[in-house]
Amino acid sequence: MNETLKRGISGAIYIALLLSSILFSTESFIILFGIFLIIATYEFCNLIQLNKIFPLFFVALFYTSISLISFYKTETENYINRIQNKNIKIDLDIDQVNIILLIITLIVSIKCIVFLFDDTAQSLSKLSKYVYLLGYILLPFVFITKISFGINDYNPKIIIGLFILIWTNDTFAYLVGKSIGKHKLLERISPKKTIEGFIGGVVFAVFTGFLISKLYIKASPSFSGKSILIWTSIALIVGIFGTIGDLIESKFKRIAGIKDSGKIMPGHGGILDRLDSVIFVAPIVYLFYQLLPYVS
Repeated sequence: MNETLKRGISGAIYIALLLSSILFSTESFIILFGIFLIIATYEFCNLIQLNKIFPLFFVALFYTSISLISFYKTETENYINRIQNKNIKIDLDIDQVNIILLIITLIVSIKCIVFLFDDTAQSLSKLSKYVYLLGYILLPFVFITKISFGINDYNPKIIIGLFILIWTNDTFAYLVGKSIGKHKLLERISPKKTIEGFIGGVVFAVFTGFLISKLYIKASPSFSGKSILIWTSIALIVGIFGTIGDLIESKFKRIAGIKDSGKIMPGHGGILDRLDSVIFVAPIVYLFYQLLPYVS
């Protein structure tokens, strides 16, 4: 089969699966990204040469537990009380848990950026491998599911809007870079990325954020006057940190000496190759949403 056709078919299946699961229900969305997490963990363990048995078990258990506690708090409390046969209300303060998880993720994100620009880093200690597994793979997937709730209830348009911005940034960074790109962005990590492509991707992402705010997503009443600012800000976050996330995964692959993280998507590589931008962006977008009520 022609490589371009193969790439087009696998990409279409991926987008259809993604959109249908997001739009169908909260449960299908959480389940799909749980599956993506398992595959990404498997691929990442291959990248960093880490035994897969414990990481796969741990991420599955952690993701399931956090999902149940976060999105089904009342049902979880009632279930625990029934098992214990007590009438004691269990206070599951998920907000405090979210803050702790977010702090851990942001600290590891900073570590990832330092790792990206550290020319001497050509191998990873065993402790670092587990730290990256936690803060670079597992927790960002948790926050991908959390940002879909925005400030109130589940809103599929939020996560779809985020993916539209990711795809726009990637597409126009490639097109602009291929057309007029002359200055390399970080040649030793990703020889094809250019400064011109990076700027082009950010500009078109911000414009798309403007269109999303005007045509696709209506902000809640308390933020109705700031919808354009919110989505152009998210687009700016996507353009900058999405590119950094892509480069970080490229650094891991360069150290491992491989081109793609996996082969599950013909012509595209692995799940980690497709989600490297969004997993780095998700915690920062989540932080942005948490700060909105305080800066409105």
